[in-house]
Amino acid sequence: MGPCTSPSLLLLLCLSVILISATHATDCSSLKLAGGKKQYSNCTELPTLNSTLHFTYNATNSSLSIAFSAPPSKPNGWIAWAVNPTGTGMAGAQTLLAFKANGSMVVKTYNISSYSSIVEGKLSFDVWDLEAESDKDGKMVIYGSVKVAASTEKLNQVWQVGPGMADGGPMKHDFGKANLAAVGELQLVEKLSPAAPSPSPSTQASEKGPNSGYWVSGINAGFWISGLISLLILM
Repeated sequence: MGPCTSPSLLLLLCLSVILISATHATDCSSLKLAGGKKQYSNCTELPTLNSTLHFTYNATNSSLSIAFSAPPSKPNGWIAWAVNPTGTGMAGAQTLLAFKANGSMVVKTYNISSYSSIVEGKLSFDVWDLEAESDKDGKMVIYGSVKVAASTEKLNQVWQVGPGMADGGPMKHDFGKANLAAVGELQLVEKLSPAAPSPSPSTQASEKGPNSGYWVSGINAGFWISGLISLLILM
């Protein structure tokens, strides 16, 4: 074994690989936007309609910046992302809807008061920096910022895709399983679990036998030792 393959170096290499893997697991690069011209603190792959949401919540001014990406159900269709302050479905949704008009992407706002009333209009909260784009693969992206109530921790979000526009408004979307399931909560602030009270010394002593250690430490030590032995055998 040469000087560059000492046990200390092998242990360091193992640790580096694990740290790189953990970093990649929380990286939003796998959910790239069509244009990728803006950066966001968080990203999530939404459970239906092949859609993603990138977002940054600013508690200082109670605003939420978003980038919603999805393919429309047809090439000249539309995509939409909404916040529902009063319910969990479409009725009451404050909607940002994007589509292509005269060759350019546009974003319109719709205050959907009911399933039978989808009329363009002002939302119940402020919105700004609205824009949209599409990529060569047909996906569309809605960019924008919305005002949320102070101290908001989560929102009811709704997303949808449709076939096109007609008579100045969006044509009806499909009512398949994926469309009907396009609702959920958006957690803006992650709550930390309260720390468990520290056990008394007598409790700790009663929970450990004479030859036992903490099981987490044992597992970690075993992991490193096993990995080190495996690497040494292979060399």
